[in-house]
Amino acid sequence: MRKMLRPFLLGVLLATGFFYLTTHHRAASAGSDVDNVWISRPDRLELTQAAGPVTYDPEEQVNIEVYKRGLPSVVNVTSTTVAFDFFYGAVPQEGQGSGFIIDKQGHILTNFHVVQGNPQKLEITLSNRKKYPAKVIGLDRSHDLAVVQINAPDLVPAVMGDSHGLVVGQKVFAIGNPFGLSGTMTRGIISSIRAIVEPDGTKIDEAIQTDAAINPGNSGGPLLNSRGEVIGINTMIASNGAAQSAGIGFAVPINAAKAVLNDLVQYGEVRRPSLGIRGGLPITPELAEQMGLAADYGVLIQAVIPGRGADKAGLKGGNERAYLGNTPIMIGGDLIVAIGDEQIADLQDLSHAMNAHKAGETVRVTIYRAKRKMVVPVQLDEARQGA
Repeated sequence: MRKMLRPFLLGVLLATGFFYLTTHHRAASAGSDVDNVWISRPDRLELTQAAGPVTYDPEEQVNIEVYKRGLPSVVNVTSTTVAFDFFYGAVPQEGQGSGFIIDKQGHILTNFHVVQGNPQKLEITLSNRKKYPAKVIGLDRSHDLAVVQINAPDLVPAVMGDSHGLVVGQKVFAIGNPFGLSGTMTRGIISSIRAIVEPDGTKIDEAIQTDAAINPGNSGGPLLNSRGEVIGINTMIASNGAAQSAGIGFAVPINAAKAVLNDLVQYGEVRRPSLGIRGGLPITPELAEQMGLAADYGVLIQAVIPGRGADKAGLKGGNERAYLGNTPIMIGGDLIVAIGDEQIADLQDLSHAMNAHKAGETVRVTIYRAKRKMVVPVQLDEARQGA
């Protein structure tokens, strides 16, 4: 009986499996046919078109106008230097940055670090993609500025703005060639105005901090206000180790550049003015109280340079050694509180005042000598050492 039951059960199992497989396949095929009923292939698609001409909101219109106004002046700067490998073989190295045209004679403003290293070849690419060889005309390492020149027709100079009185929150736009992507514009706001120190040690007073995306290749390009006027020269990013923007970029204020452009073009370097003092101590209300000074702000002269402007005008440096924490200082010198009509509260104000003048000019320096207020005319020298 058991021998007969086993073949019977095996036959039932095989029949059931065959029935299941054939039935499931047919159902799936039928379901697939049902699902595909909605598919159509018309000869022509009926698309919903936008009604009327394209319009832009006020913010978009500002973006577009700034780009149209700024782009023709922005250039790509390509520099080629020659390095040597382990076997002293010449190896060309190429770097890229940005710049912008400042006059119809072909002068272009960019960063010092974009063209440093005595490049063997320097090439400018305009916004219309035409390329021209360029020559370095002037260098100013202390402000990270450089002027190069090309010989080209129909150039469109940028409109220079005013970086004095910029406020945090003001809209700004950066146009340049990040990663070689020419004609790229980003936007943001002014995040802060602060002194910064670049990787090579260059200090820039009143640098413009912005969250507009600035990346490698943007260096030397313009930072624009909402009227398309240049208010800064993009110079560096705070990348926290990454080779791209982290939302913190910096620009050299355009007023600092305008103050030295004539010297860069005429002499190839900056004949920076100097009062002829060595060292200046910014005074805070706390220090003023401790020292018994007549004003709670200003710059205390540490020393005057013999034979220079301040010395000839009779300004006095410190005559008594003291310590500010562990730092030795000289006290007893004149306290500078104004140059011309500009109040001097700290070293940034002093640097700003110097940038507004040229070597050889005579300025009115307001000082306190002990408790006595005096106005002393000082003829500015060309900076060598000191302030």
